[in-house]
Amino acid sequence: MRLMEQIENDIVGGMKARETVKVSTLRMLKSAVMNHLIQTKKDKADDADVLGVLAKQAKQRRESLESFEKAGRKDLVDKEKAELAILESYLPKQLSDEDLRSAIQKAIAASGAKTPADMGKLMKVLMPAVHGKADGKRVQEAVKALLIP
Repeated sequence: MRLMEQIENDIVGGMKARETVKVSTLRMLKSAVMNHLIQTKKDKADDADVLGVLAKQAKQRRESLESFEKAGRKDLVDKEKAELAILESYLPKQLSDEDLRSAIQKAIAASGAKTPADMGKLMKVLMPAVHGKADGKRVQEAVKALLIP
C-alpha cells in the first residue's frame, strides 16, 4: 500500500476510534502534501514526495517542541510531542550513529572528499542514501566531525 493511502486509511480509522490528535495531525499532513503537489504541479504524490513532506513536518514539530520547552509551555510541549510521535510512526527507521558513520565513509570514498571545502560534493552523494533515514542537521554534524581532523 502506498504511504498516502495508508495515511488516508488511518484518518478514517482515527475518526472511527475518536482519536482527535491523530486525526488532526494526519489531516495537517495530508494538507501539507496537497500543498506540495500544487507547488510542484504534480497530479499524484509518490512515496518520496510524502516522505519529504513528512520529514519536513516532523522537523517543524521538533523545532516547535524546543521553543515551547524553553518558554515553559507544558501544554504545547505535550501537544507537539503527541503530534511528533504520530508523524514519526510513518517515517522510516532512523539510522544509528554507527550506520550513519558507515554511510558517510562510503560517500567520502565515492566522492573523493578530503577537506571541509569538499562538503558540498560529499553531500550530493550522501543525501540520496540517507534521505528520510537521518535528519539533515544530524548528517551535517557527523560529516563535519569526519572531515575536520
